[in-house]
Amino acid sequence: MSKAAVLKNSKLIISLLFLGNLFSSFDRFVINYGVVQISDEFHMNASASGLILSIFFLGYAIMQVPGGWLSDRFGEKIVLFISIVGFSLFTGLTGLAWSITALLVIRFLFGVAEGSFFPAGSKLISTTIEENKRSRAMSIFLSAMTVAGVIAPILTSVFLVQLGWRTMFTVIGGCGLCIAVLYWIFLNPGEQNSARRPEAQTSSTEKLTKGSFKRLLKTPLIWRLVAASFGYGFISWGTSSWIPTYLVKERGISISSLGLLQMIPALTGVIFFLAVGVVIDKVKSSAQKWFGAFSGIGLAITVYLMFHAETVIGVIFFQSLIPVFSAFLSVIIFSLPLKHLPEETSGSAVGLVNIGAQVAGFAAPLGMGLIIDFFKGSFDGAVWLLCAFGLVIFVSFLTLQSDRKPIVIPNLSEGS
Repeated sequence: MSKAAVLKNSKLIISLLFLGNLFSSFDRFVINYGVVQISDEFHMNASASGLILSIFFLGYAIMQVPGGWLSDRFGEKIVLFISIVGFSLFTGLTGLAWSITALLVIRFLFGVAEGSFFPAGSKLISTTIEENKRSRAMSIFLSAMTVAGVIAPILTSVFLVQLGWRTMFTVIGGCGLCIAVLYWIFLNPGEQNSARRPEAQTSSTEKLTKGSFKRLLKTPLIWRLVAASFGYGFISWGTSSWIPTYLVKERGISISSLGLLQMIPALTGVIFFLAVGVVIDKVKSSAQKWFGAFSGIGLAITVYLMFHAETVIGVIFFQSLIPVFSAFLSVIIFSLPLKHLPEETSGSAVGLVNIGAQVAGFAAPLGMGLIIDFFKGSFDGAVWLLCAFGLVIFVSFLTLQSDRKPIVIPNLSEGS
């Protein structure tokens, strides 16, 4: 394949990954706004609302390692396609929920279906993008979440006011199936397996992947990144899950105004995520841990100042600064495995690291809801809990090895 063809194919792949992640992130964000109407319809307290927000992440976390392994074993393209179809269907079914229990089951299965998307997408970056451009590719992939943060507030507020939460989820699910069609056409997932996994090589590849996965579990880099991922995920998902409810119930903002206000920090997120990828690709490996460590402290301080701002303008100002630190953390956390670990384990490695963020995504909204109820509606205790995880991030990065020590793939003779 010529250089021009490779470049064109890389741009197509990054564009499709961005589009898919944009939609999957949008799916996750809308529940944070929809829960205001949902909690009124089902008469839920803060703890029950927190469980609705959290249950998705339990299913999502469960699929991180299996999703990464499936990508390494069967090919990332078919895993991406199946994931998009699955979470689009369960997004549509959310609008049909007839009880809190039904809603919990649907949102859990939604998380299971979506759980393979991120490790599979990261695997596709590892196998198609040059190493010195992977942080940029990852930043574009991740920036879809911030773009979704721009779109979700305004669209969701319009949908909720004009259509209601049930119709909103049904429409979004249908749009997801359209994106799945684009993946089938342009990524050709049906052709990948036969071309990539010849029958004569299948047993050898299985053994290599299994042995490599065991080696991953013994790698200090992985577990330090898991800890950093958990700390970052707790602050990120805890804040994003509860800030709409906080602004409506504590600051007196209407749902229609909420959509416009939340576009401001989301727009800053888009800018910072795209810029950080370029910066990190040019930073020495030994310096990246310091960017991560102090970004954790900066994130915690900014969250504290946001919740303690005297005015709504102050809240939005500090919320707009959060993406500065979030961009560095997410790009560093998820691009390090792609740069330091072998290609054949990249799906499993990213899946392992992302478990931290997704377990935190389950724990943070639920934990904050319980604390808010315990303190009779006050957010003070929940804010201190968020800030504490800034120290977790700091220590995790501080203990990273500065030098580059990639995993050595075990010989096939070692067995499984």
